[in-house]
Amino acid sequence: MAARANITIDQGSTFSTYLVLTDSSGIVIDLTGYTVYSQIRKWYTSSTATTFDISIANATTGTVLLSLTANATANLAAGKYVYDVESHDTANQIARIIEGSITVTPEVTRI
Repeated sequence: MAARANITIDQGSTFSTYLVLTDSSGIVIDLTGYTVYSQIRKWYTSSTATTFDISIANATTGTVLLSLTANATANLAAGKYVYDVESHDTANQIARIIEGSITVTPEVTRI
């Protein structure tokens, strides 16, 4: 079962956050040799998605960096979304590590 973490993103702003990925027992996942992926969708069944820029910041501590450019967040309508982070190991075993909701708060200033 994936861990849950909810995120707030300010529309039109550069976004980044570090996540530490753990297994169901709370033990940090060593991401050495893994690839990670993450997407945002309006609903679980949505056919369109925004893909997070995601990188492994520290493999041995299970730390990943999720980020979006200001242009990418400006293209997200204000409201609620869902996301998850999946890991793929060298044998292409896929696991959903973390999931949750995203709240995009509306931008007022536009330049």
